[in-house]
Amino acid sequence: MATRNRWAIAGAGFLMQMALGAVYAWSVFRTPLTTRFHWSISQVTLTFTICIFVLGIAAFFGGLWLNKSGPRVVALTGGFLYGLGVFLASFSADKLWWLYLSYGVISGIGLGFGYIVPVAVLLKWFPDRRGLITGIAVGGFGAGALVTAPVATHLIQSVGVLQTFANLGIAYLVVTMATGYMMQNPPAGWKPEGWTPKPSVIAQRSTTDYTLSTALATWQWWALWLLLFLNTSAGISLISQEAPIFHEIAKVSAISAGFMVGIASIGNAFGRIFWAATSDFLTRRWTFVVMFLIQVGLFWITPTLSTPAYLTGVAFVILMCYGGGFGTMPAFAADYFGSKNIGPIYGLMLTAWGCASAFGPLLIAHLRQSTGSYTSGLRIVAVIMLVSIIGPIIVRPPRPKTLSESVAAAR
Repeated sequence: MATRNRWAIAGAGFLMQMALGAVYAWSVFRTPLTTRFHWSISQVTLTFTICIFVLGIAAFFGGLWLNKSGPRVVALTGGFLYGLGVFLASFSADKLWWLYLSYGVISGIGLGFGYIVPVAVLLKWFPDRRGLITGIAVGGFGAGALVTAPVATHLIQSVGVLQTFANLGIAYLVVTMATGYMMQNPPAGWKPEGWTPKPSVIAQRSTTDYTLSTALATWQWWALWLLLFLNTSAGISLISQEAPIFHEIAKVSAISAGFMVGIASIGNAFGRIFWAATSDFLTRRWTFVVMFLIQVGLFWITPTLSTPAYLTGVAFVILMCYGGGFGTMPAFAADYFGSKNIGPIYGLMLTAWGCASAFGPLLIAHLRQSTGSYTSGLRIVAVIMLVSIIGPIIVRPPRPKTLSESVAAAR
């Protein structure tokens, strides 16, 4: 019965993440908002930046709250705030500050609360398939825009951009509240019947459940934060400039560039599941090594690719690696610090996402402006990825050195 229940919870977690991941479809609102209200592109884009930044902070506090009150109340609160924020954005007519507050801050808080719950819950239900299950969970987040973007585009054409916010807000509220209600932890000490971890798996896992404070006292927590930051910075630098890069390098039209962006974005969702599942047998460390190596080569050759099909394929694989970081890191953190307190431990680690969302796009945009092309920016990212390989090669699970440290880590 428990086995069947855990897969039902996994399905609910995937659907919840799909609703939350609809935030990645923000670009479809950019032109309608700038056209109707005469806001600049940078003013409208700042809404998305605020939302993602708030998400990273709220995920940490959601993880702390999850440990105290349980996953259901955090999931329901997150779903409510997310749906409410998007709905309230429908009252943004001529009030840019209201758009920032509603879609940026309120829905961002809801996103952070909601995002961390399926990750933390499913890691406890699937100790035997940590990589696969976290890949499925956050894969839903990556796939959200694939569904929402065409739906939102149709609604905008039919009822206008503000009414679209209202309609989507209600839909998000219903989906996240229904799926959030199913979020619950397994009984203490639960594990799948007959499952015993292999020696190779045990060697890659910590022997204790760390608290947030004891995890932060290890260099490994900071190493994993840095790995997530570096991988995210690389992928999001491409995401932030995808259409202009396609237009400049492959000389395609704006419409064709948009189509290429849509195809490449599928890699974000697919990579979350593919690389996370791969990490279950390749190990998390070597999965990151492979992803970094792939990105070294692809970022370096991207400026030389004038064929749209080749350029789209390369972008697809880069975004697979970008999504793979989000799919693999929750299991990586659980391996090193245990699943008991993974909510706050990984929640705080997600601040790397917010920092990378500023660093990567600003780096490549600055280099494009200063050099007149994307070549130097893309190749500097390739060099950064090359140096980054050192991280996953040297990182190892933390091992408490003394009995008192072991006891403290287990509390």
